[in-house]
Amino acid sequence: MSYNRRDFLKSASVLGSGLLLSSIGSKLLANSAATTPFGLQLYTLRDVLPKNVKGTLAMVSQFGYKQIEGYEGAQGIFWGMKNTELKSYLDSLGLTMVSTHTNINKDFEQKADEAAAIGMKYLICPYLGAQKNLDEYKKAADNFNKCGDICKQRGMRFAYHNHDYTFKPTEGQLPQDILLQSTNPETVDFEMDMYWVVNGGHDPMAWMKKYPNRFKLCHVKDRGEVPAGSNKFESVDLGKGNIDYKMITQEVKKLGMEYFIVEQEAYAGTTPLEAAKADAAYMKKLSI
Repeated sequence: MSYNRRDFLKSASVLGSGLLLSSIGSKLLANSAATTPFGLQLYTLRDVLPKNVKGTLAMVSQFGYKQIEGYEGAQGIFWGMKNTELKSYLDSLGLTMVSTHTNINKDFEQKADEAAAIGMKYLICPYLGAQKNLDEYKKAADNFNKCGDICKQRGMRFAYHNHDYTFKPTEGQLPQDILLQSTNPETVDFEMDMYWVVNGGHDPMAWMKKYPNRFKLCHVKDRGEVPAGSNKFESVDLGKGNIDYKMITQEVKKLGMEYFIVEQEAYAGTTPLEAAKADAAYMKKLSI
């Protein structure tokens, strides 16, 4: 049903200002609730985090992040703390650990047990490396399926994080196709690192449309020419590169994307903490 301005004024007069304000407030709350929280891949702060884990996480919260994605450092995926200890501290900061990158070939079941116990959603393979032939990629897919089964038994899911090598032909095919087609969509998802997709000469949106609901997480990471005119590209502050996230973040949600994880790996003219703060400010403006 649609109303013109006269109808609206009549309704407002009849209903009274109290009800009108209540309606407006409800709409504002609905819009607020519709905003997707964004996270930070802690590898962004790899030069800072190990020196002061709790202090660094507190700053991440202050910047406006609501979620974090871990990585496996020398102190493990829980950074020298018990899983429950880390969760309690994150809860106090208003942060949720959604996922972590981890070595899937070492103590995977134990990691899955500990991650599931604190409500994490994903364990993720961060890197596979370019394989010599397609059979090797198919073997990797088989391993991913096994990891997916282990995660499913614990109420979690497994995902693979891409670099650019899977977007370069091997034996006439793209390994990324092989991995997607050879894994079980019921247990294995994919984390699209958009920087590496673009770096490999591909369009992130095209892959999302080709495989809807397979890419559930993404790394929001911009790609810029550093220095200008050098034809050399690296990770830069969000909004300063050549990836159109204003368009992408809205469209990919329609295709199954659920988690938007900021990552920055280079810091020309800035620092890791300053970059993380600037990236959070950019994400707030996106209103994903």
